[in-house]
Amino acid sequence: MKRGLADTCYGFFQTLANPTRLAIMEKLRPGPMNASAIAEALKQEQSMISHNLKPLVRCGLVYSERKGKERIYALNGETMETIFNLVETHAQKYCPSKGSCAYSQ
Repeated sequence: MKRGLADTCYGFFQTLANPTRLAIMEKLRPGPMNASAIAEALKQEQSMISHNLKPLVRCGLVYSERKGKERIYALNGETMETIFNLVETHAQKYCPSKGSCAYSQ
C-alpha cells in the first residue's frame, strides 16, 4: 500500500521534532564526527547520542560510514541545508518573534 504525503510528512517531521536530534545535526553541519565527539560537544552520554543517531541514519538525514572500529557521521547536506535555510527564512519573514516561536500544546 502506498503511503500518503501526510503519513510521509508525519514520519519525517516526527524524526526531526527532537531537540537532541536537531542538536546532533547542527553539530554535524561543519563536518563529519564520530559519536564520542558529538556526545562530548553536546555534553550528553554517548548511548543517548547513538540512540538518536539511529533514526537520523534510517531516514537518510545523516550518513554513517565505518572507519576502522568507529562510525563517522555526516549530515545529508543536500536535504538538511535546504531545510535549515527554509526554516531560517520562514522564521525571519513570517514569525512575529523573528524565529523565537514558542509552541503550545
